[in-house]
Amino acid sequence: MARSLVDLLTTHASRQPDRTAYRYLVTGDCDGEIQDISYGRLAERSRAVAAWLQERGLAGSRAMLLYPPGIEFICGYLGCLSAGVVAVPGVPPQGRSQNHRALLRMKRLIADADAKVILGGREVIAALATMSEHLPELAEITCVATEDVPDEAAGSWREPDLTADSVAFLQYTSGSTSAPRGVMVTHGNLLDNERVITERMGHTPDVIEEYDHELFVSWLPVYHDMGLIGPVLNAAYLGVTATLFSPLHFLQRPERWLTAVSRYRPHTSGGPNFAYELCLKQATPDLLDGLDLSRWKVAFNGAEPVRAATLRRFAETFAPAGFRRESLYPCYGLAEATLIVTGSSVQAPPTLADADADADADAAATDGVGTVTGAGPGDAAAVGSGRPGPGITVVIADPERQEELPEGEVGEIWVSGGSVARGYWRNALATRETFRATLKGREGRFLRTGDLGCLRDGELFVTGRLKDLMVIDGRNHYPQDLELSAEMSHWALRPGCTAAFSVDGGGEGEQPVVVAETAPEAAGESEKIIDLIRGAIGEAHGLPVRDVVLVHPGTIPKTSSGKIQRRASRAAYLEGTLSLVGGPATR
Repeated sequence: MARSLVDLLTTHASRQPDRTAYRYLVTGDCDGEIQDISYGRLAERSRAVAAWLQERGLAGSRAMLLYPPGIEFICGYLGCLSAGVVAVPGVPPQGRSQNHRALLRMKRLIADADAKVILGGREVIAALATMSEHLPELAEITCVATEDVPDEAAGSWREPDLTADSVAFLQYTSGSTSAPRGVMVTHGNLLDNERVITERMGHTPDVIEEYDHELFVSWLPVYHDMGLIGPVLNAAYLGVTATLFSPLHFLQRPERWLTAVSRYRPHTSGGPNFAYELCLKQATPDLLDGLDLSRWKVAFNGAEPVRAATLRRFAETFAPAGFRRESLYPCYGLAEATLIVTGSSVQAPPTLADADADADADAAATDGVGTVTGAGPGDAAAVGSGRPGPGITVVIADPERQEELPEGEVGEIWVSGGSVARGYWRNALATRETFRATLKGREGRFLRTGDLGCLRDGELFVTGRLKDLMVIDGRNHYPQDLELSAEMSHWALRPGCTAAFSVDGGGEGEQPVVVAETAPEAAGESEKIIDLIRGAIGEAHGLPVRDVVLVHPGTIPKTSSGKIQRRASRAAYLEGTLSLVGGPATR
C-alpha cells in the first residue's frame, strides 16, 4: 500500500516509464511549442532534486518554490516530497506592477515558513539575485535553479522516512488578511483527497482505459490548491496524462482552453465560474465550428460562487460543439480540507434549488428593461455543490450553540475526515479555533470552514461566508444574493465582479453598498445602471441600497483564485480608493 505520492511515482516509473505524465503547451496553443515529460524521466528529475536537498541536510525543512508555469515546478515539488522536505508553493514576482505585492507576500511567506532554501526556474533565481535591497532575507537562504541540478544526482537519492502524518507541503491561503496562514497538508491528507477526487469524478480504471490515459487539461495556477491537488497531483496519483498551460495564456485568449479540450479530448477539465464566462464571450460561430467537446465528461466549477445562469448559457452555447449539460460539475472545497469536500454526480445535471425563482427569472427575461440578454428560468436559483466524498462528513452547525442544524437550515459548514489538514503552521490559536471544533452529540473534531450553507437531500448548497453575512434590520442577507440580483439587472455588469457589503449608516444602523464593474461600452449609461441595481435589490430583497458604485473592469479586489474580497472592497470604498466610472462615489 502506498504511503505517499512518492511511492506511487516510483510505481508508475517502473511500470510505465515511457508514458507521458505531463504535456505543457509553451505558448498556450496546441500547434505551438510543446514540452513533455514521461513518468520515468519525472521520477529521475524528482530524485535528482531530492538528492540535492538531502545532501545539504534539508530534510524536514521548508523549501519555497518560485517557478513560472511549466513542468519544472512539478519536478521541484515532487523533488521536495521525495526528500522529506516541506514544499511551499509561491508566486514569483512578475512585471513591475506586480513586484511590490509579490515581494511583500514573498517576504511574509519566507518569514512565516522559515524557508531554508528557494527552488525555482533559472530566470526567477537570476531575478532574485538582484533583489537583495528589497529582500535582505535572501542572504541567509540558498537559492537554486533546479534545471541546473544534474541528472546524475538521482543516483544518490535515499528514500525518505515518511509517514501519513509527515507534512508534505504548506498551502498558504489566498484570503484578504495581511497575516498569511500556511495549511499543513500531510502525506496522508494528500492521498486521502486524491482518493476522494478519483471517486467523485469517476476516474475509474475503465474510464482511464477508455480515455487512453488522457485525463486532464488545465490552465489553473499550480501554486493554488485547485490547480495543484486537482489536475497535477491526481494525474501523478493515477499515473495518467495531464495537458497544462499558463493561466496568463488562458486569460489572453480563453478559447485556448476549449481548443485544448477539443484537441486532447480529456475526461476532466475545469475552473472557477469566471472562466466559463470568459469562454462565453469568445463563442463565435467560427470557434464553435472547430470544436469537439463531446468527450468532456467532468467540467468542474468551484473556488467561487457557481452561477446557475453561467451553467445554463455555457451548456446552451456549446451544445453545437457536443458539450452536454450533464458534464457540468459544481463542487466545493478548501485548502484546509486539502481540496475537494463535495462533488456532483458524474453524468447528472447540476441540482438547482428554489424553484420559486423561476417565475421571477421568467419575468426578468421578458420585461425588456435593462435585463441580461437571454436570461432564462432558474438563472437566480442556488446551485448544489454535490455530496461529500467517501470518508468525508459534512454537517451544518450553529457555531455559537455547537449544535447540528436540521436539513434545510442555513448554518456554518463543518467538515471532518482524513482529508482535513493538521492545522495552520506555527499558529496554535488559529488551529484550535478552526480545526478543533466540537459538536454536541457527535464524536471527534470538526473543521470550521467559515462558509455558510445548507444540506438538501444530502447535497450541499453553499450560500456565503460567515464573516461576510450582513445583518440589516434584524434580518440576515448574503452578499452573493445581492451581487447576483445586481448583475442580472443589466447586460454591462460583469459576472463575478460585484461586491456587496454593509457600512455603518449612523443612527440608521448597517446599510448595504454595492460596488460593480461595468463594461467600457456602457460608460454613458451609469445613471440608468445604478437605478436598475437599486430597483433589482429593492424588489428581490426588500432592501434600500445606501450606495451603488460603478468601477472600471479588473479593479475589484480578488484573491489569487478569483474570489471577491469583500472586506478589501469595503476598505477601498471607505478610503475612497476605488477606480470609479464617471466621477466620485456619493456617501
